Amino acid sequence: MARGSRSFTYVAVGLLASALGSSTLAAQTIQRKEARPIKSIDGVDTFRTLCASCHGTSGKGDGPAAKALVKAPADLRTIAKRHGGTFSRPDVEAFIRGEQDVAAHGSREMPVWGPVLRAISPDDSTVKLRLANLVEYLRSIQTQ
Repeated sequence: MARGSRSFTYVAVGLLASALGSSTLAAQTIQRKEARPIKSIDGVDTFRTLCASCHGTSGKGDGPAAKALVKAPADLRTIAKRHGGTFSRPDVEAFIRGEQDVAAHGSREMPVWGPVLRAISPDDSTVKLRLANLVEYLRSIQTQ
């Protein structure tokens, strides 16, 4: 896989102990790693593999990489709430594919999942199904 293919995920690494030897968080950095295959096409599995490092396992925005980001990740459980009670599948898909800019994702060096999904599953029908399942999972975790 070529380095320029954007088929990388970002994970939090480098928890450092303070000079006093306590277990408090002293620093975090973001490290690029190649996207790994996801056997399952279930939305929850795709979410846990690609999204949870920043957004947390519940989607709250409290993943292990969150503290290393300049802007805190969104609480994905409140997408509908932030959009007048409406969860727009096409809009959410466009964000995931990288067709709409997301300020929190910064430059295009940050994760844009369309290319990553294609790198994981080059078959277009599998990419579409994985994306649809991920969006459905996000719809299912919306809070009131």
